[in-house]
Amino acid sequence: MNAANMTDRILKSYESYYDIRKEDVCPPFVAEAVFHSHNEQYIFLKSAKLSEQDSNEFVFFANEDTLDADRIRLLDQTAWQEGLSRVTPHRNHRNSDITLVVIAETVSKEAVSCIKKLHHYQSYRFGLQGWSNYRVIVLETSTGSLTYNRQGRELRKLYQRINKQK
Repeated sequence: MNAANMTDRILKSYESYYDIRKEDVCPPFVAEAVFHSHNEQYIFLKSAKLSEQDSNEFVFFANEDTLDADRIRLLDQTAWQEGLSRVTPHRNHRNSDITLVVIAETVSKEAVSCIKKLHHYQSYRFGLQGWSNYRVIVLETSTGSLTYNRQGRELRKLYQRINKQK
């Protein structure tokens, strides 16, 4: 299966909870998915509010024929910077996570070791106005293998299930 078909399959799994955009996306990405959640807790009346929280996730999708270490570094920096530019920390902001999903025909060994080391984290006002975590997952379509950073490990089961549906 080629990278474009796999991307469409992955986007279908995201579309029930995320807002998907395939047009006017930040280059070099082919699609973006955005999730927003607002949660309020109150006692008896909505005017007696105990707390409220906002959570966001920005997911960037890229298709590559051959993924090497230089290209993954470029995608990594672009996704992190673009994601951070969309974060607006405030009193009720909990988190705004950024995820990079790369679907590649082949992935070099240097890129695999680079992917495992990718790590970004940002706290806002010492965590009082939330934080941002960064996840990366790369699917190699020629072998079906997954490579991810430490935070991206939680996405492994989802992508294994999607990859098995052929």
